[in-house]
Amino acid sequence: MRASPRFDGRVFRNTYPVSTGLKAGVERPTMREFLCPDDERVPSTPLPLVDPVAFWSRRPASGLRVSWLGHSTLLIEIDGVRVLTDPVWSDRASPLPFAGPKRFHPPPAALAALPPLDAVILSHDHYDHLDSTTIRQLARTRATTPLITSLGVGERLERWGISAKRITELDWWETAEIRDLTITAAPAQHFSGRGIRDRNTTLWSSFHLRGAQHSFFFGADTGLTPEYSDIARRLGPFDMVALEIGAYHPSWGDIHMGPVNALKAYELLGSGAFLPIHWGTFNLAIHPWSEPAETLYRLATAVPLIMPRLGAPTEPSQSNGVDPWWRTVASAAPEPLAESDAPENMAPVERMMD
Repeated sequence: MRASPRFDGRVFRNTYPVSTGLKAGVERPTMREFLCPDDERVPSTPLPLVDPVAFWSRRPASGLRVSWLGHSTLLIEIDGVRVLTDPVWSDRASPLPFAGPKRFHPPPAALAALPPLDAVILSHDHYDHLDSTTIRQLARTRATTPLITSLGVGERLERWGISAKRITELDWWETAEIRDLTITAAPAQHFSGRGIRDRNTTLWSSFHLRGAQHSFFFGADTGLTPEYSDIARRLGPFDMVALEIGAYHPSWGDIHMGPVNALKAYELLGSGAFLPIHWGTFNLAIHPWSEPAETLYRLATAVPLIMPRLGAPTEPSQSNGVDPWWRTVASAAPEPLAESDAPENMAPVERMMD
């Protein structure tokens, strides 16, 4: 950590000086927006899920297949190697089992139903990306699977009983080799912390996977940054990129992208099919739950979008366009929430940015 150019001796910092809190000069969300019960931030009917387990028993025809399991959890099958990203199987993205943002849908597959894994990537330590319950369960059931993460996060994993021998921490542009796969940590413009006193004491990263034939970029959590040009130059071209589109607001626009800035980031990356992530699972902002998908679908007319139903394994070389499945869910009238129930799916301002 001390050797990292991003570490100032106390905390990690983004390359560019941006706000990791509410931006000055931008309209901020009100308490009414957080607590208003009659909006569409939560789906009113069940989301359509696809059971991916039967697909996983067969190798991808193209060599690259990705299953979006919700939020930023992906099972990536690339040139014979399987990698799981930011696994969250808990009911809530929260330190508390009884409060905090609750899942819109169950995981499309049980944790025990996952195929053999070659690695697990943990981009940073926020609750909607680093879920202690899921990690502890994986540690018990996948006792030899290595965990690859950002600088400093390994200490948390060790406190949860995971052997240091299984943990690889990376700074940006450092690599780890898993069989015939090279995993590279890359820049992201975000922040870290799981409590009041540990802000930015661990690093946050995006990750690139380079197999024998294919290239995949996992953007994790980030705001729009010029560093995407560096990522394209050093790691591209890509067959597929996964970029966050949800949980955004102008007042925290430096550390989350939203669909408009995600398209700008895609332009900087310059290649690959575009898989939007970080939406459709948790209520982490004040926009309607399907707004990120709808906005992206409307604007990305010349972009090779891949927007599968949750759980559906997708090979970018075999994609046949986008079916806007979320419209069948968003069109139904939402059920009003009782005032006493509202907070369980509303995140406080600090959590909004997690």
